Amino acid sequence: MEWKSKKIEAILEGALKEDKATRDVTTDITVDADLRASATVIARQDLTLSGLGCIPRFLEIFAALDSRKHRRYEIVSHPEMFDGVRVKNGQAIAVIRHNARVILACERVILNLMQRMSGIATMTRRYVDAIEGTEARVLDTRKTVPGLRMLDKYAVCCGGGENHRLDLSDGILIKNNHISLGGGVARVLESAHKKRQPGQTIDIEVRNFEELKTALEYGAESLLLDNMTPAEVKKAVAMVKEHDEKIPTEASGNITLENIRKYAQTGVTYISVGALTHSVMAADISMRITAEIY
Repeated sequence: MEWKSKKIEAILEGALKEDKATRDVTTDITVDADLRASATVIARQDLTLSGLGCIPRFLEIFAALDSRKHRRYEIVSHPEMFDGVRVKNGQAIAVIRHNARVILACERVILNLMQRMSGIATMTRRYVDAIEGTEARVLDTRKTVPGLRMLDKYAVCCGGGENHRLDLSDGILIKNNHISLGGGVARVLESAHKKRQPGQTIDIEVRNFEELKTALEYGAESLLLDNMTPAEVKKAVAMVKEHDEKIPTEASGNITLENIRKYAQTGVTYISVGALTHSVMAADISMRITAEIY
C-alpha cells in the first residue's frame, strides 16, 4: 500500500474533515494546549493486522490542516508489527508520542480505519485458513464501502486473499444482467471477442450447465460458476478441464466459512466471497492515552 498516494491521502483527509478534527471543542476546553501524551494502540482480540500505515499519514495530514502546527511526534512499533501479521489479544500494536490535543483529535479516525481494515484482514485469514492444503484461492469482490475500495482490497491482501477487479474498467466480466440485456450467452461472447481491447480476458458468469456448454463453445476464457452447489461446481470444473485445462474457474455465491472447504475440494481455481468486505465486523482495537511526565 502506498500510503502517500494522492488517492489514499484524499480518503484520509476526507475522514479528518468529516470529523472536523481540527475543531475538537471538547478537547480544546479540557486539555492544555502544550500537554504531550503517549497513546498505545492495543489489540483487544486475536486479529490479523491491517492499516498500520494510516497512523503517521493521519498525523501528517492533520498537521497540514491545523493552523497550530503541532508537528513533533514519534511513532514506535515493534519490528514484528506489520500489516498481515497475526496479533494476539492484549498485544500493543504501536505507541504514538505527540501533542495530547492532536492525539485526541485523530483518535477516532485512526481507530475506525484500523478496526475496519483489520476486521477485513482477520475475516479473510479465516477463509484462507479454512482451505489450507487445497489449490483454490480466495478472492474479494466489488462489494466494498463506496470510497474505501482501495483500503478494503488492500486489507483482503493482508489476510492472504487476492483481489478480483478493482473497478469496472479492470477487465471484462460478463454477468447475468449483461447476458439478459445483451441477447444471451452466445451473442454477448461473440460481441466481446469482436470488441475487446488487446490483453483483455473474457470472463463470463454461468448459472447452469447449458450456459456453461454455450460459454465454452463460444470462446469463454474464464468461467464464474454462480450459485452452484459443491457437487455442481465439481461437475462444471470437470467439463471445463475436459474442454481446456488452462481455463480458470471461480465459484461464487453463498460461500461461507462452513462450506468453503467443500468448494475448494472441487478443483475450482478461485472462490470469491463478498462477505469479506460487505458485512465485515470491525476488529476490536483500542487506544490508551496517558500524559507524558517529564
